[in-house]
Amino acid sequence: MSLLPFCKWLADTQGSIALHESLFMYPLVESVHVLTLCLFVGMSIMLDLRLLGVTLRRVRVSEVAGRLVPWMTAGFVVMFISGMLLFYAIPVRSYQSVWFRGKVIMLILAGLNAWTFHSGIYTRVAEWDLSVIAPRAARRAGLFSLILWAGIVVFGRMIAYNWFDCDKPQSSVVVWLAGCTGHDTH
Repeated sequence: MSLLPFCKWLADTQGSIALHESLFMYPLVESVHVLTLCLFVGMSIMLDLRLLGVTLRRVRVSEVAGRLVPWMTAGFVVMFISGMLLFYAIPVRSYQSVWFRGKVIMLILAGLNAWTFHSGIYTRVAEWDLSVIAPRAARRAGLFSLILWAGIVVFGRMIAYNWFDCDKPQSSVVVWLAGCTGHDTH
């Protein structure tokens, strides 16, 4: 099942065209996306490093989480909305970007990692709250989070480059990964 027809329809809507062609709005949305990404990822890194026992060792994990998670949540919500607007502005190119597809996969994995952590080991945080070394499952969640968000940032940044766009000659692997149909133009 391909979402390409939907993306092509979306690209032809007035809102998508207006946002993409806007002299100020698109850069503003992109700037908000990057700034809230910094907020979310910065707070997430602090929590992950506490889980790994690298920083804030004398502070309860629940206190670190209690102070950072509201900021992380706010940053994530605005980052998600601005990311959806960026997709809305260039849906076909985004959908057919190997970088975008990789980013989406990592976002899903990061979400599953966070859900597993918060619904699993974190429900028993009172048992290990003051431990300098958190349980293996918590450390693993922190490490996966760091790796996934580093990948998400790198892949997100690479979306801007057209190295693997469908309107250029590409290897069969890139054509398959990007979902190019052979008559794609942007």
